[in-house]
Amino acid sequence: MTTILITGSTDGIGLETAKLLAKGGHSVLLHGRTKAKLGQVAQTLSPISGGAKVETFVADLSDMAAVEGLAAVVADRTGRLDVLINNAGIFKTPDTRTADGLDVRFAVNTIAPYLLTMRLLPQLEPSGRVVNLSSAAQNPVDHEALAGWTPLSDMAAYSQSKLALTAWSMHLARTLGETGPAIIAVNPGSLLATKMVKEGFGVAGSDIRIGADVLYRAALSEEFASASGRYFDNDSGRFDLPHPDALDPAKSAGIVRAIEACLARLSIAA
Repeated sequence: MTTILITGSTDGIGLETAKLLAKGGHSVLLHGRTKAKLGQVAQTLSPISGGAKVETFVADLSDMAAVEGLAAVVADRTGRLDVLINNAGIFKTPDTRTADGLDVRFAVNTIAPYLLTMRLLPQLEPSGRVVNLSSAAQNPVDHEALAGWTPLSDMAAYSQSKLALTAWSMHLARTLGETGPAIIAVNPGSLLATKMVKEGFGVAGSDIRIGADVLYRAALSEEFASASGRYFDNDSGRFDLPHPDALDPAKSAGIVRAIEACLARLSIAA
């Protein structure tokens, strides 16, 4: 039985992916920000899971101490983890600063998944996978903005945070090499019918199952088994090239150093 942790799995693409995985008989670890919503999702998934485990984990991914706590609880309660899907993300919010002084878009979209991945690497087998939810929106990263010093508009912060996520995915894949797990960045599809798209762009969006289907494949299918360090663009339906900065070893390493500097400032060792 495959054990899969999905962040941000109480709505949107994360929820639809969790449903597919539960129907497939896989053990699903649900993450969300509120116990009540997680309980509702667990009640929905349990009848369709065929007896497979459905567990819930509460954490605010804008708080790096909470991310560390999440990783510790997952490791303690599950032991081995087959797949980590870093799905949680944020685009538009009235409060763009975290209590720690970070830009909340970078905190949730870039830094939290990096920290969670690094903490859970011991639980992931070399044959395991980390699937990072990227985007077609990718723009060069302002390191001062990543650190929380320079304010950015919603789109600028979002697109930079997604490039930063893609860049650290490529860097970590190069660093791990054959020791694995596979680190894969996926654009699930542009303007899907998520709450983020509705709030950010004012459009209904395309069928959300488009994104869920590709995340399911990225987590389990053979076509992604040797895809570590690659970027899958679901808009084109194939492995493609991300922004050039993500492919530049020096620039991607610089982004990782910037992430680790943020964590060090919070007294968290990456």
